[in-house]
Amino acid sequence: MQLPAGHGTSDLPHTRSGARHWLITALALAAVTAAAALVQPSGATATQEGPSGGPDPARASYPVDCGPLGVVVADRVEADLDADGRAETVAVVHCDAGSGTPPHGVYVLAHPTEEDGAPRVAETLVDPGERMTVDGLGIDGGTISARLLGYSAPEVPRCCPDMRRDVSWAWQDGRLELTVAPAPNSV
Repeated sequence: MQLPAGHGTSDLPHTRSGARHWLITALALAAVTAAAALVQPSGATATQEGPSGGPDPARASYPVDCGPLGVVVADRVEADLDADGRAETVAVVHCDAGSGTPPHGVYVLAHPTEEDGAPRVAETLVDPGERMTVDGLGIDGGTISARLLGYSAPEVPRCCPDMRRDVSWAWQDGRLELTVAPAPNSV
């Protein structure tokens, strides 16, 4: 159908929206949103912070000497590593240097011994004194994995690590055991 000159499609009765149209649209969207919130794919799980989650790494005190600078939690993962029914938190931390690449520390945090206490460092996996940075912290089936980046000599610029090693820790015989992957480009 061709419209007479001077008339646009907004002049047609079926193209104008009114309050009733917007109310019906809003109700339909609300119904779809509510249905989506109730329906989950099979096998979907969610965890909430609280007693069943790992300790909050922001509340922990780390054995890191940052002088007047604060400590930054750069990464974290949670899992029940020792199968005691309570998740531990693995936290990657470094000093808040503002620039450069400060070395990282990797710590396993356990729940506090007192109800309102701070989480406690149960184990140090990577000490900042080793002068490494951590990339790609992950956890799969209770095995912690990370890529450690380091420097072969003091002359290597701190922006550009020239050493890399993939490592993992798994709970064995009551403690976390380190496994080091072969060096890149090794036979």
